[in-house]
Amino acid sequence: MTKEAIDQIFNRAQQGDVTAMALVGQMFLEGKYIQADRTNAIHFLRQAADYNCLYARDLLQDELSKPFVPNGQQNPHPQQQNNGGGDEHHDYMAELSGLIGLGTVKTEVESLRNLIKIQSMRAQQGLPNTNMSYHMVFTGNPGTGKTTVARIVAGIYKEIGILKKGHLVETDRAGLVAEYVGQTAPKTNAKIDEALDGVLFIDEAYTLVGEGSDYGSEAIATLLKRMEDDRNRLVVILAGYTNEIKEFIDSNPGLQSRFNRYIEFEDYKAEELVEIFRSNLKKAKYKIKRDAFEWLQQYISYRVATKDENFGNARFIRNTFEKVVQNQADRLAKQSNISNEELTIITIDDVNKLK
Repeated sequence: MTKEAIDQIFNRAQQGDVTAMALVGQMFLEGKYIQADRTNAIHFLRQAADYNCLYARDLLQDELSKPFVPNGQQNPHPQQQNNGGGDEHHDYMAELSGLIGLGTVKTEVESLRNLIKIQSMRAQQGLPNTNMSYHMVFTGNPGTGKTTVARIVAGIYKEIGILKKGHLVETDRAGLVAEYVGQTAPKTNAKIDEALDGVLFIDEAYTLVGEGSDYGSEAIATLLKRMEDDRNRLVVILAGYTNEIKEFIDSNPGLQSRFNRYIEFEDYKAEELVEIFRSNLKKAKYKIKRDAFEWLQQYISYRVATKDENFGNARFIRNTFEKVVQNQADRLAKQSNISNEELTIITIDDVNKLK
């Protein structure tokens, strides 16, 4: 490829051409026509992915799944790539951009990150800042990516200096409330200790208000005290159904004063769920026949159109994927000879048994 052709592609990418963005990102990844640069590659691929370029999104997800190695260097200690905490080299915003759907969520998280960064810059210059809470409420139905985004937020908080570790500790009522008098506060404190310097993610937080006992109230009181005592070391994210969690927070002045940032996770659209299924196929190295894929698209569209309050969104897709893989295994097990290619192929017989 000539220098003139490369310059033309770069110009088109800078003017907003999505295909050119994806191509520039690929060139930076491969280092074939230009110097390899992972940071620039992720930047251009993220831009193209934001415009729903599936090719760019696939490249971005593949790259983010690899351990970070600085350009031109080799990692001498591969076993130390993942230490369980926030990776200082990980691009959390790129990971967020690489997620399917969640357009409003991505905008809200990026806006929060920008606010914190600018406030930090003001503080460094001795300018006054508005006191702000880093705690959040994630509202929405199951399977809409709340836990995944919470992990990314924890990493972003570490990246910009809010948290030292940036790990995520998930829990629910069972992890905070004990069965007997006097045991709830120690149990809640232990879970909070585990989350210090990271994020405590409480799913279905409104279930802390139980029936027939005040143990849940004890957990809430303990949580509120620790949020004040450890305000520089603890961020809490509450999650659950939209109406229930808003009523829960509004009913308690202590919660209401600490949680004022809400992010709504909308249900996935049918085409987004199809894309998630397609991504699962790729990660597991499966291929699907055209007629099977068309049948699956219609099936997912029907399930979305007829969904009720128990619809699982991405969890529904995960379960569907597992059922399809099981159907393929049952079909192949009846054959005496199975080729390597057949192990990777999903056919119409594997999907049309779905209900």
